[in-house]
Amino acid sequence: MAEGPLCDICSNRGRDKSIIAVVERPLDVSALESTGDFNGVYHVLGGTIAPIEGVGPEDLKVSELLQKVKGRNIKEVILATNADLGGETTAMYIAKSLRGLPTRVTRIARGLPVGGELEYADEVTLTSALEGRREYGK
Repeated sequence: MAEGPLCDICSNRGRDKSIIAVVERPLDVSALESTGDFNGVYHVLGGTIAPIEGVGPEDLKVSELLQKVKGRNIKEVILATNADLGGETTAMYIAKSLRGLPTRVTRIARGLPVGGELEYADEVTLTSALEGRREYGK
């Protein structure tokens, strides 16, 4: 399957093309770009796996992602799908599909939003926040 034209971000020679952030929709690219903290390239899936709605991996751009990773020297694939059922299902499917390749597969951290209060957070969010903790103040 031929790859389509690259967007301005991914065609920028200053970007690290060995790191791919996998997102659900084009607006997710804008959200990550607004941080100014990511210098890799993006792969937009076009949605998430949703069996109840009849959406499987073959309905998304998953095979194109797998071809990219297998055909290039990709150091890392960052799974930046949403922390909902569809996003988690899709991230797990992609991670399993990439298993065995010499590519690091990571998942964006999840947890409490800035300004959020512990007493109002659900258990899953609190568990994710604890699991995604990192060094502070060094």
